[in-house]
Amino acid sequence: MKSLAVVFAALLSLRSFAFAGVTLERVIPLPGVDGRIDHCTLDTARHHLFVAALGHNSVEVVDLLENKVIHSITGLAEPQGVLFLADANRLYVANGGDGTVRVFDGTTFAAATTVKFDDDADNLRYDAAAKRIYVGHGRGALGVIDVASDEIVADIRLKAHPESFQLEQSGARIFVNLPGAHHIAVVDREKKSIVTTWSLGLAAANFPMALDEANHRLIVACRLPARLIAFDTESGKEVTKLSLHGDCDDLFFDPVRRRLYASCGEGFIDVFVQTEANRYTLEEAVKTESGARTCFFDGKYLYLAVPKHGGRSAEVRRYRVEK
Repeated sequence: MKSLAVVFAALLSLRSFAFAGVTLERVIPLPGVDGRIDHCTLDTARHHLFVAALGHNSVEVVDLLENKVIHSITGLAEPQGVLFLADANRLYVANGGDGTVRVFDGTTFAAATTVKFDDDADNLRYDAAAKRIYVGHGRGALGVIDVASDEIVADIRLKAHPESFQLEQSGARIFVNLPGAHHIAVVDREKKSIVTTWSLGLAAANFPMALDEANHRLIVACRLPARLIAFDTESGKEVTKLSLHGDCDDLFFDPVRRRLYASCGEGFIDVFVQTEANRYTLEEAVKTESGARTCFFDGKYLYLAVPKHGGRSAEVRRYRVEK
């Protein structure tokens, strides 16, 4: 009898041919980029995609109109999280190698300043109302940077190194994945402390997450085993669980189309549609490449970072998302 994993993989492959909701539109080479690629961010006005080439110690600036790399910010230390702020015209780059968040001018890409944390600066999120940037770092903390001064104004202690986290827009909570502590921490950003934690049950390695704030749903992707888990943010209870391809590192919720896009290093983009409040159905599994586990969604396009492999150079693949 075939294992459930084999059957699941076969079903996903069939679905990928049956539906065309995510369509590859173009491929943009990243010349000379070796090693692992981490997260991306977008300057919408200039059509610049910033790609954290962690293994190459650079951020590649891709012009999406010219379909090519126009600049490479070099000399970084394992860049992981990247965040472009249009109102400040600045690019923030979190470096895992030395714990710094380095700040660059959004027009010239010249270095502006450096903010130093203890170690392993990782994901970045922006609170637009308060004009503060949250930085996951070290063995367990969320640092807070004031954008006006580029100074650290707070440090919220956690039980383990934070991976992906999401900020409520209509409330004060931050939901934080802590795989090292085997739970999700719920932080009050006004009190600057953890108010509760949510268990993952038997699942582990919770790295990416997405927030559907309007419907009070937090969706987390785990790697051990590969699962997508949705929580009710009002009760903290798990409401559903689905199979997923392996090695997922980015997850985006599309509120217009009621979809989830999960980029999985196993070599797929898994697309789920929310059909009811607690029901998500696999809509499509788009075959990609092994190791292509990070992406960025801008509301219309999905940008997938594909690392170099064999004779194929590293690249960005842009997928058009259909209605």
